[in-house]
Amino acid sequence: MQELPVVSKTDASTSKIQKPNWLRVKLPIGESYKHVRGLVDTHKLHTICESGNCPNMGECWSEGTATFMILGNICTRSCGFCAVATGRPLPVDWDEPQRVAEAIHLMTVKHAVLTSVDRDELKDGGSIIWYNTIKAVKNLNPDTTLETLVPDFRGNAEQIQRIIDAAPEVVSHNMETVERLTRQVRIQAKYRRSLDVLRMLKEGGMRTKTGIMLGLGETREEVIQSMEDLVGVGCDVLTLGQYLQPTRKHLAVQRFVHPDEFAEYREIGYQLGFDYVESGPLVRSSYHSEKHVIPGWGRNKWLEEKNNLVTA
Repeated sequence: MQELPVVSKTDASTSKIQKPNWLRVKLPIGESYKHVRGLVDTHKLHTICESGNCPNMGECWSEGTATFMILGNICTRSCGFCAVATGRPLPVDWDEPQRVAEAIHLMTVKHAVLTSVDRDELKDGGSIIWYNTIKAVKNLNPDTTLETLVPDFRGNAEQIQRIIDAAPEVVSHNMETVERLTRQVRIQAKYRRSLDVLRMLKEGGMRTKTGIMLGLGETREEVIQSMEDLVGVGCDVLTLGQYLQPTRKHLAVQRFVHPDEFAEYREIGYQLGFDYVESGPLVRSSYHSEKHVIPGWGRNKWLEEKNNLVTA
């Protein structure tokens, strides 16, 4: 088993918060994993699986899936939780859309996820590369469903419209945390602006999705308030997972949230009206995302579980 890279402290000393047993994952192994690893290296692609130290990389890659990160691997923002490098990005690679499409074709996956760093230095915020990549993936892989995990584009309606025009099956934009902690966790982002992005996407006809990390110091009431805010802008899919500190330079973990609490938030989310709620310690925004594209799948499963409990 592999221990996840959590380096938080309980106090000013060097002692660490004791990692619970539910935060352990298997090392990535298997032929499918090796195949995906080779494709990523050969095509010089960036994946958030690696850059984000995702705990589910072994499981997802062993199934032949991955989340590709476009527009390079250097971000213009310096979020307090994120392991992706911050700095001055390299020039835009206009051949990247076709390379990503070809890699997805070679992997023969039925569902793919695209995300990107923030490119605030670009006039278009990177939205043209986003549009070109979605279209290239769709043209070469017409049977592949696609989720896009997009930045906020500073709330620019024209840039957000490009994503809508490209018409992926799901458009995700992560809130990451509750309103009170947004300035500390996301620094250059704004809670209400992210809500507006999700609202614009929904009004454009998109199936929308977002993710929130727990364990950063938020209260139960704040989590529920965030859920209510998201339902208010029509968000369809919500993922909730445990925050893990990637290095000592990043925000410390304030607490490890028990699986029972994640289960409670899942129940609350469905009661509030979400169509799909994925909630658990190891959940990341693209985990099980192939199911997130199916309207009604999560809610119907939840209703079935409740009916089984009643009849048991």
